[in-house]
Amino acid sequence: MQQAQLSRRGVLSGAAGLAMLGLLSACGTKGMGGAKPSPAADRSAEEALVRWSNWTLYLDLDDDGRTHPTLDAFQKASGLKATYTEDIDSNDTWYGKVQGQLSRGQDIGADIITPSDWMCERLIRQGYVQKLDHANMPNVVANMLPKLKDIRWDQGRYRSVTWQTGFTGIVWNKKAFPQGLRNVSDLWDPRLKGRVTVLDEMRDTMPMLLLDQGIDIAGDWTQTDFENSIDVLDKNIRNGQIRQVKGNSYKEDLISGDVVAAMAYSGDITQLNFENGDQWEFALPERKGLIWSDNMMVPVGSPHKANAEKLMDFYYDPEVAAEVAAYVNYVCPVLGADEAMKEIDEELVEDPLIFPTEEYLAQTTTERQLTLEEETLFQNLFQEVIGS
Repeated sequence: MQQAQLSRRGVLSGAAGLAMLGLLSACGTKGMGGAKPSPAADRSAEEALVRWSNWTLYLDLDDDGRTHPTLDAFQKASGLKATYTEDIDSNDTWYGKVQGQLSRGQDIGADIITPSDWMCERLIRQGYVQKLDHANMPNVVANMLPKLKDIRWDQGRYRSVTWQTGFTGIVWNKKAFPQGLRNVSDLWDPRLKGRVTVLDEMRDTMPMLLLDQGIDIAGDWTQTDFENSIDVLDKNIRNGQIRQVKGNSYKEDLISGDVVAAMAYSGDITQLNFENGDQWEFALPERKGLIWSDNMMVPVGSPHKANAEKLMDFYYDPEVAAEVAAYVNYVCPVLGADEAMKEIDEELVEDPLIFPTEEYLAQTTTERQLTLEEETLFQNLFQEVIGS
């Protein structure tokens, strides 16, 4: 009697199923995660402090490479001391470090965190962030772009404020690979073997692979579609086409030349070109790229919510927002920043990576909402394949 063979996909799906119970608990399912933690008492009136946790290369930087002009201006205007830490390299690794403290309502050492949309949705679902007081944020109320005000996972924006919006696309070194890339599948060109990186965020890499397979990720795609796409990732990791799967540190490999082509975030490449010469080209694939936002939130254990709200509101002044956008080169979420940008650099007003046209936005899409079970299963499959 012939014994049936078990495919790698079957092994991974089985492993994911065995891990499902524990991961569902970590993601905050009803009846498994216990009571939601209570918000910390606000000591803003007694403690003139606000602590901000963010991604790298995500705030304007002075020529000395150490100070942030807009943050200095905020401290002077508010009388608050602001500390700024670039300690988010990926949503998943950050979450893994703080989830335990958040679940207990403890202070994680930050009053503002800046996770991506899908992670924000998870944190709200789990009760890990505090409700914001719009009365303390008149600039946010008046100046947030209308399209950002009412989103599925935070109607009315009572628990999140958009920091920046960006695109996930493809990038290549123009000198080392002058023929360039048109789609994600071009990363599998044999001439690029061992010199490609993809992102270690499942919610970036997998939607890009699904799009490359012709799947409408905003529509009714299936687990089979996901598995077909993850097979492509698995193959190209195993055969050495992909050098590494990395978070924001992929930029270092582009600079060193170890990597010639990659999945990448739009603003990163603009900044790298500015700092290192015009070496790289960023593009949205012909089969579309992703649009996403990172959002400022106040964690449940923060004792400085009112101070955090002051900082959020400061950055929704159009002149301040334009100054930040001129440095980070991501899509600015603030009304009036394009006019303010004319006083800084008129060319940037025409940059679609900062102020995109409707035509440019038509080349982007977002992923449909995943069920909790899908999120858990897909994340576990992805982690198994990338080996972390």
